[in-house]
Amino acid sequence: MLTLDRVYQAAHTLKGVVRNTEAILSEGITSDCELYLKAENLQITGSFKVRGAYFKMSTLSQSEKEKGVIACSAGNHAQGTALSAKKAGIKSTIFIPSVAPISKIEATKRLGAEVKIIDGVYDDAYKAALIAQKEMKNVFIHPFDDEDVIAGQGTIALEILDQIKNLDAIVVPVGGGGLISGISFVVKMLRPSCKVYGVQAAGADSMCCSFENKKRSCIEKVSTFADGIAVKESGATTYDMCEKYVDEIVTVTDDEIATAILTLIEQQKLISEGAGAAAVAATMFGKIPVKGKKVCAIVSGGNIDVNILSRVIARGLLATGRLSEIMIEMLDKPGQLKEVSGIIADMGANVTKVRHNFGGENTDIVGCYLHISMETKNKEHFNEIKNAICKAGYKILEV
Repeated sequence: MLTLDRVYQAAHTLKGVVRNTEAILSEGITSDCELYLKAENLQITGSFKVRGAYFKMSTLSQSEKEKGVIACSAGNHAQGTALSAKKAGIKSTIFIPSVAPISKIEATKRLGAEVKIIDGVYDDAYKAALIAQKEMKNVFIHPFDDEDVIAGQGTIALEILDQIKNLDAIVVPVGGGGLISGISFVVKMLRPSCKVYGVQAAGADSMCCSFENKKRSCIEKVSTFADGIAVKESGATTYDMCEKYVDEIVTVTDDEIATAILTLIEQQKLISEGAGAAAVAATMFGKIPVKGKKVCAIVSGGNIDVNILSRVIARGLLATGRLSEIMIEMLDKPGQLKEVSGIIADMGANVTKVRHNFGGENTDIVGCYLHISMETKNKEHFNEIKNAICKAGYKILEV
């Protein structure tokens, strides 16, 4: 049974090892609530996971340490386990799914772990790690379904309640459920009036389905770029704790997560991975009832591959109407491109790309298509530009 004493013990053990990360009052992310960001993306290893991994490893006996440890992870728990093992002088073997970002895999190797790549998603790596653990007889460091790991993650709640007085709600990203189990347990023990909301990616909603079905559920597949919460099945312990202590679990789309990542970069100068931005996305898009409340969203990690980040930024710009595309059907005659460009420029947008194609067999013999990409302020601004182009007599087609 998890106890508050165990969480306080974890907090004591972690002193001088992990950072007491800031709870930053956000500006410009949402006007609906007073939003604080618990910046675990600035934690050592770039994620909260080191808290649980290190505390779990501190409880091992000398004989267990000599056998070494084994773990599975999409990347963040891998780094937390590898670093903790390195500090303790323990051999670590980490199973990582092939879908994990290369940057997380390489970071785990640099921390001294032996890495084994398993084809598939987290759940496939988990099965392979269990088989290997039975053969190797070493200690399995579970990424979420372990009470000592959960106690380590619960230290975040102790920090938050100390940093933010009269808090109304905490919003937590959910994969397997270790983070929200630890946070919700501590919050309900120390400040039961404070709501705890979980957030999952719509393409990896196992805990949300479990809540709806009133029993632990396994989904057939996961589909999200938020690899840190891409889990087919929550833990048995974490499901029980979530059912007891969590108020509600909601989902957000990948586009909403991408928009949240972009907003964190622009408004707060914080880099977040997909899982880390899920809680922020839920507050931005009204998925939880926090209007007028004092709220803390957990930015759980910042280990996003730079190649994925560039795609996410582009997706976020498209989703918010900051990047827009338009296709115009017109006659191929001098002056038309100049007129359309003039309309766009006069309305304060910036053309970034122009493509001119002749019309097909079912169009006017002197017809053409003009495909324009532009930077706009938002979707409303783009609609104003489209209306102005139509008013000038041009026909806009679906992009």
